[in-house]
Amino acid sequence: MQSHYTRLAMAEALEQVGLKRGDAVFSHSNVGYFGYPEGGVSRDNVFQTILGAFFDVIGSEGTVVVPTFTYSFCRRDPFDPDNTPSEMGIFSEMLRAHHQARRSHDPIFSVAALGPRAEDLTSDVSAECFGKDSFWDRFLQMGGIVCNMNFDAGSTFIHYVERCLNVPYRYDKLFPGTFIINGREKRGAAIYFCLDLSNSDTIATFEPFHEAAVRTGVARTSAVGRGQFVAIRASGVYGLIEDELSTNPWLLTPAGKRDAAPVLIQPAQQGRSKIHLEKDASMREILQALWPLKRDLVSEDYDAALETLSEQIPLTIHEYPTGSHCWTWIIPEKWTCREAYVETVDGQRILSYEDNPLHVLSYSLPYNGTVARDTLLRHLYVHPKIPEATPAAYRHYHRDWGLCCSRTFKESLTEDEYRVVIDSFFSFGTLKVGEMVLPGETEQCVVLCAHLASPCQANYGLSGVVVGLRVMRELSRRERLRYAYRFLIVPRTLGSVAYLSHNQEVVSRMKGGISLDMLGLKNPHALGLSLSGDTEMDRCLVAALEEGDPEAWTAPFRTTTFSDELNFNAPGVRVPMLSLSRALPAHDPDRPYKEHLSGLDTPDLVCDERLDQSVCLVLRMVDTLERNLVPMSTFKGQIFCARYGIDFDRDDEREDYQRVSGIMFLIDGKRSVVDIARDSGLSFSTTKATLDEFHRLGLIHWTTGNDMQTC
Repeated sequence: MQSHYTRLAMAEALEQVGLKRGDAVFSHSNVGYFGYPEGGVSRDNVFQTILGAFFDVIGSEGTVVVPTFTYSFCRRDPFDPDNTPSEMGIFSEMLRAHHQARRSHDPIFSVAALGPRAEDLTSDVSAECFGKDSFWDRFLQMGGIVCNMNFDAGSTFIHYVERCLNVPYRYDKLFPGTFIINGREKRGAAIYFCLDLSNSDTIATFEPFHEAAVRTGVARTSAVGRGQFVAIRASGVYGLIEDELSTNPWLLTPAGKRDAAPVLIQPAQQGRSKIHLEKDASMREILQALWPLKRDLVSEDYDAALETLSEQIPLTIHEYPTGSHCWTWIIPEKWTCREAYVETVDGQRILSYEDNPLHVLSYSLPYNGTVARDTLLRHLYVHPKIPEATPAAYRHYHRDWGLCCSRTFKESLTEDEYRVVIDSFFSFGTLKVGEMVLPGETEQCVVLCAHLASPCQANYGLSGVVVGLRVMRELSRRERLRYAYRFLIVPRTLGSVAYLSHNQEVVSRMKGGISLDMLGLKNPHALGLSLSGDTEMDRCLVAALEEGDPEAWTAPFRTTTFSDELNFNAPGVRVPMLSLSRALPAHDPDRPYKEHLSGLDTPDLVCDERLDQSVCLVLRMVDTLERNLVPMSTFKGQIFCARYGIDFDRDDEREDYQRVSGIMFLIDGKRSVVDIARDSGLSFSTTKATLDEFHRLGLIHWTTGNDMQTC
């Protein structure tokens, strides 16, 4: 076969595959396979011959684009668009280095372009590698053409089409990293529409696409030298894939060759934990059973814990797949750790996941190698307050490996090198939220929320779960509820974001709620107010707190805990969610409590009596909400109290006199019971009892407030 070629032969071949003047051309290349051009085999001669042929056909108004992919953020390497070399071959790297070329600032899938539309294609591209306003999106809108050199018709552009069509076997994943722009470091991130590397069924397979492209005539080929060009319009790629996936949705995966669907969620390589609890188990029994589980954000143990809870109360399980966008958040992958340990060079194991699951940073990358002591120390996390405690540390979106130990252990390491093994992997999964709903007489609902994804922690997260579960059991026994009650069991932060973003029709009916956490401690209750701090929900819960726990304290939003109440109060949601905990106040150096996120947060830290008290307090808060109606007077002027038997001597019965007269003057059809209680300086219970007496005497009737419906 001929092993040399001319620039003219190249240009003729490019015309044969359909390139035209003004085209924007994207090309994967293996230029070495062509052989060598007439005039020499130097890299510069090869480059100039091929590039010249392209511009002979597309003209000075055309633009040539090549992939200059580096996968930098995937590898945790910094990305310098001016200097990081392309990993896509000689032609790609030489065009990147061209003094007139423009390169996109995509730290994974950058491209370099040469021509009048280079700036339009590469400047300020989206952080979503295959999303709207990425290079690929602009390339399609520009009517570009893929023209590969010595490859088939497949190209990276296919991944853009797959993302547009929302194929289920790939998903968005966040890759944080560092850019170097003009010599200065800048933090950033990229979102890569990637595959599950642990699942061979989802590996990219472009051969079926090439066969379909050739069969339908969408792709055109032309030989030159000992190689060939293959070209296909971007719109043709999109249309062909859209058509083919409508009949074979797995065309671009190995499963498509078998005419079968891939198994996207792989069976657990470690058996799921089996929890055995009697029906109607106590709070202590549930807490004792679930505490040891490594309940990571998306994990087998979290699923096992939620499954166990669904056997205690009726839960609807909502699932949000890996890669799902929940407002600005992205659901991460499922994380599994099979084994991890640190050994001395002579083989003595000194730290092990088997001994304590907290020894591995949650969502740690895998690692296997011998490291210097200084390197190991940089990857060891310790508890900030307790030298002998192992922390429960996590980095859900921070791509690095890590281990956890006591500060005492860390300071005892003296050898020069250690062997580190972390056998962890990431896979496609679903983040799960459990929901129980008790209907009420109105569509408005009150939300109770507690988080479950707190590995090997008893008080943090889990105490709130068991209190919420017990409250819902008690409420389910009531014959009549004014409001609906919705109990959400979530992975902290991301679980409530996922639920709220996918249930916005429910959000509009949320009156408010309580985030439950850290309720097993011996500290007094702490009530964190909503963002507004003065909604009906705030006033009712504060009133209940003052009566139910005289030692309790209240504080403004974001000064007691930092849990799911943040998402309910956030912009675009604005549901007045308060937090109820037993956290220590902000001035205490041990806040929220000393053992927080440590291996010492065990069931021994949890006091059953305090859990019971918290259940009673939450039920009191519910009762206050349920009973907080608006009195409407049926009288005018001052009440002639003697006529109704509620007259009290101004001197001898001064307290009762002030109570009746004070409440009477505040009845205006606008103030609710809790408002009148606050404005009169009386307790909610006293105010409600007095107004109930007014109601019995026919002096008022009750309304629900804004809708003024009589109760």
